[in-house]
Amino acid sequence: MSHQPESLERYIAATTAWRARAEEALRADDGWLTVCGLSWLSAGAHRVGSDRGSDVVLPGGVPGSVGRLVRRDRTVWFEPAPASGALVNGIPATTMPLRSDAAGAPDVISIGSCALTVIERGERIGVRVRDRESLARRTFTGRIWFAVDPAWRVPATLVATDVPRQIAITNVLGDISQHECRGELRFTLNGTPLTLDALAGGDGLFLVFRDRTAGVETYGAARFLQADAPVDGVTWLDFNQAVNPPCAFTAHATCPLPPPQNILPLRVPAGERFVG
Repeated sequence: MSHQPESLERYIAATTAWRARAEEALRADDGWLTVCGLSWLSAGAHRVGSDRGSDVVLPGGVPGSVGRLVRRDRTVWFEPAPASGALVNGIPATTMPLRSDAAGAPDVISIGSCALTVIERGERIGVRVRDRESLARRTFTGRIWFAVDPAWRVPATLVATDVPRQIAITNVLGDISQHECRGELRFTLNGTPLTLDALAGGDGLFLVFRDRTAGVETYGAARFLQADAPVDGVTWLDFNQAVNPPCAFTAHATCPLPPPQNILPLRVPAGERFVG
């Protein structure tokens, strides 16, 4: 990429706009700032509502009893309480099985400012609670970023394997799952040759990495980075777009941790910062 003033100005403007969109997504009704609860479900029935004695406790402002979530094997059913006003995907709720996030977009139970979805993490099945009026959302003051520097945008060559391989990824709960690795990205930062294993990420690549700023200037567990699908084997890694994982914004996320091969032996003072 050219570092000529006009090109640099355009790059800074584009990156600033990208960061604004990232903040907008975080602040959205379904952004991570609204996540205020996560309950793991054992077999059987679980009471849901704002009553403090509920198994899945919801914020105040919704009925004391919204209904029950009943886990049967790996399926969770919702049994709404009479006159609870609960909706499922915007339609008045009836007793029904709920689609979890393992099958793509999950079913959404909504009641007042709250929304509930079923999630699957390894052998665990749980219900995630969001509140559009959460304290975290109302008091959030904004993401914090390093200054934009085009030196942290570098080309990377994807060395793909002939046969797709799986790599083990551990999450913050200690669960280990297998993920498709698209190959090894080879690139250079500050004259240092480096590699990162790239996971499948939509139409492109997804990277979970840590560097020597972690726990000091950036979030301690990891940061995330998306990259476009390679063209003729080459893509660009723009560390100015490295972001904190959801765990930086809520205690109720189940973020993946970087595999050992994705821990970089140098500082990457680019992208999103973190002040604990």
